[in-house]
Amino acid sequence: MRLGVCYYPEHWDEAMWQDDAQRMKELGIAQVRIGEFAWSRIEPSPGQFNWGWLDRAIAVLGAAGLDVVMCTPTATPPKWLIDQYPDILPVGADGRPRAFGSRRHYDFSSPSYFEASQRIVKLLAQRYGDNPAVTAWQTDNEYGCHHTVVSYAPAAVQRFRAWLQDRYGSIEALNAAWGTVFWSMEYRSFDEIDAPVATVTEAHPSHRLDYRRFASSEVARYNRMQVDILRQHAPGRAMVHNFMQSFYEFDHYPVAADLDAATWDSYPLGALEEFWFDADTKARWLRTGHPDFASFNHDLYRGMSKQPFWVMEQQPGPVNWANWNPAPLPGMVRLWSWEAFAHGAGCVSYFRWRQCPFAQEQMHAGLNTPDNQLDLGGEEAAVVARELALLAAADKDAACKVRTKVALIFDYQAKWLFEIHPQGADFLYARIVFDYYSALRSLGLDVDVIPTTAALDGYAMIVVPPLPVLPSELAARLQESGAHVVFGPRSGSKTVDLRIPATLPPGALAAHLPMRVWRVESLRPNVKEAVTSGALSGQGGFWRDLIEVQGDTVVEGSFADGHPAIVGHGRLHYLASVFDSEFTIDYFHRVALLAGLQAERLPDDVRISRRGALTWVFNYGSGVATAPHPAGAQFVIGQAEVPPQGVSVYR
Repeated sequence: MRLGVCYYPEHWDEAMWQDDAQRMKELGIAQVRIGEFAWSRIEPSPGQFNWGWLDRAIAVLGAAGLDVVMCTPTATPPKWLIDQYPDILPVGADGRPRAFGSRRHYDFSSPSYFEASQRIVKLLAQRYGDNPAVTAWQTDNEYGCHHTVVSYAPAAVQRFRAWLQDRYGSIEALNAAWGTVFWSMEYRSFDEIDAPVATVTEAHPSHRLDYRRFASSEVARYNRMQVDILRQHAPGRAMVHNFMQSFYEFDHYPVAADLDAATWDSYPLGALEEFWFDADTKARWLRTGHPDFASFNHDLYRGMSKQPFWVMEQQPGPVNWANWNPAPLPGMVRLWSWEAFAHGAGCVSYFRWRQCPFAQEQMHAGLNTPDNQLDLGGEEAAVVARELALLAAADKDAACKVRTKVALIFDYQAKWLFEIHPQGADFLYARIVFDYYSALRSLGLDVDVIPTTAALDGYAMIVVPPLPVLPSELAARLQESGAHVVFGPRSGSKTVDLRIPATLPPGALAAHLPMRVWRVESLRPNVKEAVTSGALSGQGGFWRDLIEVQGDTVVEGSFADGHPAIVGHGRLHYLASVFDSEFTIDYFHRVALLAGLQAERLPDDVRISRRGALTWVFNYGSGVATAPHPAGAQFVIGQAEVPPQGVSVYR
């Protein structure tokens, strides 16, 4: 477990570099990320290279005993390259190219950019691949940021047609799968198929879903190209990419499969402001972030990482990009850092070393202020560094793997499908996933976030948020897992081609949980349906599956009008609606106990995490909290009384 920082030597006078490196080392920093936006300094004109400054920067950092994470600079193609090859620019849904002047201004499908990227990545890898100071490589930066996964450029459409031909084999098969006979949309050849955009009204949903799948595959293809080059010239170095928080526009699992470690960029306060949380929730957690937000992302990226995952960018103070940008409370940078390690991180790297006084991100805090004084975030990072050393000395198993008995299945394509076919304007996959995860964490349970293809051995409880495409093999594996499995509404409601199953929902799941969803309805935000389940009572909202119970399936809960709200068959349970948070927590608690798990409701502002023999307790609240702990627990960091924004760790 180690600390890192993001550094931009090209932003500062070279006379500052050595002092920066020395201060980083003294602070407890072990690794430094550089270079992700430096193409114009490396190659200021076509074929004219300025390597000297980068050579010297790496030498200074290495001489200070710092490991360097070298980045490929492809997130920001320089102006001369855009002028040379205008087809690099992505095209928006309005048909207009997205202009030069910020970042991520490229189309993953552009052949010109693919070739240019190959060239610069190879040159970097050849120059620094065997440099002993460079111990890891980051590909690009935040794939897809600023809505740049999907492009409607001519090159993208051409590649989409080839992708469709490879997927379906014949135009007849595509017409049959999509059902293009509807509205006279039948095609005679793949060359007739355009991008599903700018139509008079709704474009064909199967067409739209396939375009999202195609665009996602282009990200994986582009990343694989870079990794293949880097592995050839930089053997033995870790390959990573910095994914984003709650960003689901491409499927991260195929991209992560080509990497050694998944990393992500953690900005809990900006995320709270930008995402779906209501005004009261945003106000409550204004300066701490939601207690389950960062941990959900930790568990997601842990689940797709071969090595311990990293936080590549950790928020150290106010950010610049949300509608409102509050400062974290004292202690939160330390808490966020320890929370990452508690969930299995190998590195927490802060963004950035020093706040930049110019350009787009000048209001984004760093560990140091623009006048080079240590900021609050820097002081807390130094505390974490000292505590890391203390923990390493106290417990040789502190960095062991996280092992859990609870899994939550996460599927990127489910999110795309519900955007294409929402049927209810506020049926948001990401919010429902998060609410289910938060309910589990509220019960003190550690959670693995896993893909549909993951092995299910060893889990006692598996939660499946709404999963519209539920393959028969997954349904069988869930049944055979021996776990109690809870399915969200709309699970098994579509085929892979985005059709209603021939036997109606839940499709293949009905072979194991006999039932039939014969009608559905979406509900306005101010409409709630009362539900009871034994001694539990609550409300359903957003959606209702109207269920016909079959075979020996039992009704576990009912709506006030008598329709089943929860049905079960053996260890399989199906929720017909999205229930309020209290009811969801209580029902998950019931299932957890049936599964033989130790689960107990925590205070809303307290969370616990386990890694090996150690248990972390985090206090997001404004008052002192008592750490839930057994008699005889030995506290390694902190005490049983956890102060506001405090952390305690016990064995």
